[in-house]
Amino acid sequence: MTTSTSGLHLKTNRRWLADAVELLSSMRFAISLLSLISIASVIGTVLKQNEPMPNYVNQFGPFWFDVFEKLGLYAVYSAWWFLLIMAFLVLSTSLCLIRNTPKMLNDMRSWRDNVREQSLRNFHHKAEWTSQAARAAFAQRLAGQVAANGYKVKLVEKENASLIAAKQGAANKWGYIFAHSAIVIICIGGLLDSDLPIRFQKWVYDKTPFNGNGIIADIPAQHRLGLGNPTFRGNTLIPEGSASSTAIIPQQSGVLIQELPFSIKLNKFIIEHYSTGMPKLFASEVVVRDNQTGHTFPATIKVNEPLIYKGIAVYQSSFEDGGSKLKLAGYPMAGQQDDMFAIAGEVGSTTPLSKNADAEYTVEWSGFRMFNIENMAQTGQDVRAVDTKKTFNEKFTAGLDKQLGSAAKNANNKDLKNVGPSVQYKIRDKTGQAREYHNYMQPVQVEGDYMFLTGVRNSPNEPFRYLRIPADDNDTVEEWMRLRAALSDPALRTQAAKRYAQRTMPSTRDSVDNLREQLEQSALKGLSIFAGEEGMGGYLAVSQFLEKIPPQEQEKAADIFMKILNGSLWELWQVAREKDGLKPAAADEKQARFLQLSTNALSDAFFYGAPVYLQLKEFEEVKASVFQVTRSPGKKVVYLGCLLLTLGVFSMFYIRERRLWIWVKSDADGQSHALMAMSSQRKTLDFEKEFDTLKARLTQAA
Repeated sequence: MTTSTSGLHLKTNRRWLADAVELLSSMRFAISLLSLISIASVIGTVLKQNEPMPNYVNQFGPFWFDVFEKLGLYAVYSAWWFLLIMAFLVLSTSLCLIRNTPKMLNDMRSWRDNVREQSLRNFHHKAEWTSQAARAAFAQRLAGQVAANGYKVKLVEKENASLIAAKQGAANKWGYIFAHSAIVIICIGGLLDSDLPIRFQKWVYDKTPFNGNGIIADIPAQHRLGLGNPTFRGNTLIPEGSASSTAIIPQQSGVLIQELPFSIKLNKFIIEHYSTGMPKLFASEVVVRDNQTGHTFPATIKVNEPLIYKGIAVYQSSFEDGGSKLKLAGYPMAGQQDDMFAIAGEVGSTTPLSKNADAEYTVEWSGFRMFNIENMAQTGQDVRAVDTKKTFNEKFTAGLDKQLGSAAKNANNKDLKNVGPSVQYKIRDKTGQAREYHNYMQPVQVEGDYMFLTGVRNSPNEPFRYLRIPADDNDTVEEWMRLRAALSDPALRTQAAKRYAQRTMPSTRDSVDNLREQLEQSALKGLSIFAGEEGMGGYLAVSQFLEKIPPQEQEKAADIFMKILNGSLWELWQVAREKDGLKPAAADEKQARFLQLSTNALSDAFFYGAPVYLQLKEFEEVKASVFQVTRSPGKKVVYLGCLLLTLGVFSMFYIRERRLWIWVKSDADGQSHALMAMSSQRKTLDFEKEFDTLKARLTQAA
């Protein structure tokens, strides 16, 4: 009884194993895996991979960030489930090969000479002939004719008959073997170049990502990968005149330091431009030193022309600033002071905005660009927030938008120009909050007027929104800064309102005095609202004030308000110039245009959010190259897989297997009778034509 039960369990286990192998090696299972890989690849293409985690939090919010992180969508191609799918695909395809390759090889070698006459008569493509020749001679003649048409022929003697078995295109089945083998080889190559070796080192050798700041040479060993690491993909940034023998491998929670068997010293970074100003060549002149032998040699690394040494490829990835030295002029963006102050910095370092140890703000210098090729048909979004509350009516809003000069242009318009150097920095307060700024050194012509553009954004995921400060007659921002400071001074606003009322109503009659006083109060009120005495200033404050007026009177009130405001601002500008010992500005169209642009910039400045405006004055550029350093042992494996895949697809689609049989026998009258049958895997027009041609030739031979 026990033996019978054990035998039953053994049969059950064998049946279960056979069913599992059947499922894993089936086409439906492989297609399901390929579908999952395709979906994962779409996700990995649409969603940027291996970005800093705060970027994903800002993009998706805390809830979906956690969901996507648990699913591993931020690093799809190294996620455990993606690697598991790849492993199952390799297993499935390998089992399919193991099961079917011997059958296919046997079928390619087989002549299928065990057919019978009756089975040949059941073929769709068949033909019959009769000849007076003897059976043996007739069979030899037909076999020769078949061989002359490119078929391999075998003549087999049967009982009272001769069988001619012929085949052509049997190599078609190599296509299936090559194609399936290619899938296995490509997947293995992909796994070799994945981060599995790095994960293995994390598990076995307790390697952990480094999350902090410091000198690379001082980073402890648990954050470093040795020279024996079989595969990696990292980056290294090298300023001109400096060298590096390590690469940085980004991880979700920090970075790993990869040791290199050689060091790279950057002598010079070269960038060339087209006549339009667009870059056409990035190249780095380097000196490579072998850390083991001390041997050095020069090399030039270009885009698509990597340096390959000791199995490691060094690609020209991009370029950055290597620590350019900057000198800037600072202007207060709040308060009554407009005095310029000097400030200096170096890209990659920080500078306090005050000489005191308890400075409220710190400048973090993040980038400098010598050339900026911009599309002047699209000068960027205005600095005012795009979600600003709509003002009191559509007409007034449309008028403001027209005054502010929206930067929205047709996306197809292109006007590429080099607008000169720019500096990028962050201003961080004591609480750790920071905004990023992007300032151009030279005034840029925008819609016919020269402006100093200074961009601002709250996070790296956002585009820069630009404040446009008009350039004065000396191509500086000093006149605008003078007007900004004057707008913040209550005494100067009072003086400007009084001058405006006096200029508008110069009469000395008593009946006019009361109206002049009312106009003076209105002008002062308008300047105070625009200056933000009651909170937010600029046009937004004006619109909020006008919303309190009955709707049927708002349009008329807006026209009057803007006339008074423009006149008051003109007087305010003259008062400020007089205070600084300057002559009044000429009352001409040019100065009126400057005041209009200045007013727009004053309104937008409330959205700028910076304590100072920093204008680049001098610089000493230091370039740096960013190299991608890779060791890819699976690359050649993938190349082999691609070659086999090409051969396999070619074999399957362009090599057609055909089988032909001719049964020759002698009848009672001494005549020889031949029955031909022909088959192919795919019935095509070419096959029909070949059958008709071969039948005609064999008929002629008969």
